[in-house]
Amino acid sequence: MIERYLEPSVKQDLSEKMVFISGPRQVGKTTMSEELGRKFYPDSAAYLNWDSKSDRKSILSESFPAAKKLLIFDEIHKYRNWKNYLKGIYDKNKRRLHLLVTGSAKLDVYRKGGDSLLGRYRHYRLHPFSVGELANRKPAVAPFSELKFPDPAKETSQLMSALLKFGGFPEIFNKQSETRLRQWHNERTDLLIKEDIRDIEAIRDLSALQILVEILPAKVGSLLSLNSLREDLNVTHKTVSSWVDVLERFYYHFRIYPYQSSRINALKKEAKLYLWDWSEITDEGARFENLIASHLLKFADYLFDAEGYKVRLHFLRDRDQRETDFLVSVDNKPWFAVETKTSAKSVSGSLKYFSEKLSVPFSYQVVRDTGIDYIKGNIRVLSTEKFLSGLI
Repeated sequence: MIERYLEPSVKQDLSEKMVFISGPRQVGKTTMSEELGRKFYPDSAAYLNWDSKSDRKSILSESFPAAKKLLIFDEIHKYRNWKNYLKGIYDKNKRRLHLLVTGSAKLDVYRKGGDSLLGRYRHYRLHPFSVGELANRKPAVAPFSELKFPDPAKETSQLMSALLKFGGFPEIFNKQSETRLRQWHNERTDLLIKEDIRDIEAIRDLSALQILVEILPAKVGSLLSLNSLREDLNVTHKTVSSWVDVLERFYYHFRIYPYQSSRINALKKEAKLYLWDWSEITDEGARFENLIASHLLKFADYLFDAEGYKVRLHFLRDRDQRETDFLVSVDNKPWFAVETKTSAKSVSGSLKYFSEKLSVPFSYQVVRDTGIDYIKGNIRVLSTEKFLSGLI
């Protein structure tokens, strides 16, 4: 079994605070949590799932075996009073119990009326498999330093090809079956809408939300127009905006926004959309760009959640239509820019322009061609498998 990249950080934090782990349905939150229990709390970990009637009864009655030292609460955010409940359990038992909370919704955004748990927990976002994680790469990364790219092993290219086709969710990646992949897409969408979202969000027209989910994969990598979606679905702008927000909270997609600087005439609001499960995308170019976006988001979220650096993922686009796919910033200062290309025949003019205009310390052009690694001007051009091997 692959040791998930967050395990060391979660283990360390459990001795000090509650730990929240959120992420998409079936990304491996429960498996990782139970594995942590087996490794570090043998015979003293209890797993309680809010969706289980018997477990729910134990949760509400606070009936926990005295010998247990780790309580794993899964999907407890579906309980309306979950924050106050956890606060009470933690405050009464923090010397005796360690609490690990997992959920398929963004646990850090359910803060209506203030955050009663402030200071009592640390939140991590668990991402799908990546090239670096599957290859057991654990790069030492320091903000504003140049990324280190090891020469990829022979199997790295195969790992990347499998990830591109099957996505990074453990169950389907491990099976690598096209039949199972099709079934996975159908089942995952139904479970997301008809169970997870229905249980928490007050959405009347779930069939229209289902149509929105079918539309969004074709929007990957381009500027997201809510007005266009509104027209497609024949609903109000407010309604479609709310639905897109809901799907983002439940880890169906994520959005990145244009980097703002007085040095460039940047766009102000329009976001680009990507999916957590890029295997749904039929267009190969968009799926490849989504693969890179997902790896970069995982890298940024890890540095934020585990290391405390204020790392953000953006894209670059100005009103003269120049665009670069990605920019990673720390404290809103550019660290490195990334442009994706299918081949290494030419260097992106937009990447060169933004790198100079914004004084970006490092710029990378990532290409599908294998065995590529050279520098032209201030831009390093390298193959995808080598670039991704340098990330988390």
